[in-house]
Amino acid sequence: MLNLSKNTFFSGKTSELFSVEQAKQARAFHSQIDGYQPTPLVSLPALAKQFGVKAILVKDESKRFGLNAFKVLGGSYALGRQLAKHLNVDITEIDLKTVATKLEEPLTFATATAGNHGTGVAWAAREMGQQAVVYMPKGSPQASVDRIRGLGAECIVTEVNYDDTVRLANDTAQKNGWMLVQDTAWEGYEEIPTWISQGYMTMADEAIEQVTELGFEMPSHVLLQAGVGAMAGGVLGYLADKLDPTKFDTVIAEPKAADCIYRSGTSASGNMVNVSGELNSIMAGLACGEPNPVTWPILRDCSRYFVAVEDNISATGMRILGNPLAGDEKITSGESGAITLGTLNELIKLNSEIGLTKDSVVLLFSTEGDTNPERYRRIVWEGAFPAN
Repeated sequence: MLNLSKNTFFSGKTSELFSVEQAKQARAFHSQIDGYQPTPLVSLPALAKQFGVKAILVKDESKRFGLNAFKVLGGSYALGRQLAKHLNVDITEIDLKTVATKLEEPLTFATATAGNHGTGVAWAAREMGQQAVVYMPKGSPQASVDRIRGLGAECIVTEVNYDDTVRLANDTAQKNGWMLVQDTAWEGYEEIPTWISQGYMTMADEAIEQVTELGFEMPSHVLLQAGVGAMAGGVLGYLADKLDPTKFDTVIAEPKAADCIYRSGTSASGNMVNVSGELNSIMAGLACGEPNPVTWPILRDCSRYFVAVEDNISATGMRILGNPLAGDEKITSGESGAITLGTLNELIKLNSEIGLTKDSVVLLFSTEGDTNPERYRRIVWEGAFPAN
């Protein structure tokens, strides 16, 4: 059910790309968007007692701009930075409501997505008066397609997996003169993925502020989910710069069916390892086979553990969050959002040595709500993907 490996490449080296200073700039951009407010950081004291730790704190990203997921942070910031570069102005001069008046005609932004990233790009493009074309891999849920189209974007479901869909989106954007807004990088395409990961740092900056407001000590353990590693790298980069990576332990979790970060972290060289094939997992947002080269260095240098899990571990996490112990707040968390709580539960059940004690403060990010409502009900109501 779970593969856990201690990271032998840990060096504690931080990255100037993902710093407190960069996070403040991204958060300032997000703060001027209508409807911005920090998403809740929820303390689960009953569950913490059950698990034998001091605190479990969950950042609930289902409340982000009414979009049920965190991805809009990266997409909106990247679009803002792109438009600033296109207009030759500073990002501080980009106002979502007025930027369209500075352009002779709308620009078209293209992206590939498993769902949430495309939703964020479509929403940001609409808010800025621009156009979006979103490509999704085969097998994508109709609910995600409908959500993206409902935001005014064109949405095309391909016949290939996520990584090949990224290549298709890139090729089509180049042919049509569109701007590609992709949350993974490759040689020659690093700037925009960097902006996307920097956008994700807003939720980390909020979270650390909220930890203090709730009266807790800084986290001793952080669990982060990874697809290509764009979010995990941005958040970990911020935390490493803010808190010192030697002062807390980070666990990077991903599906076994798409465990490119785990395989990279357990390779002999510490170089990136790609995973091919169908990449089938209920955690669609994490079903990616090729690590992001922009964020891989920070994951390699500042993570303590890599873990790859079966789908039923995420499903268990969804049920725990959706059916809390008495006194704890309910959190609606989707498949990609609940992998970290499910992983924490499994690590405790197995008595895994990740240094948890009665004084541990554990920080988790529930990155999405019930973005696939039908499957959410099958898992939480009907018990699909049961624990072994």
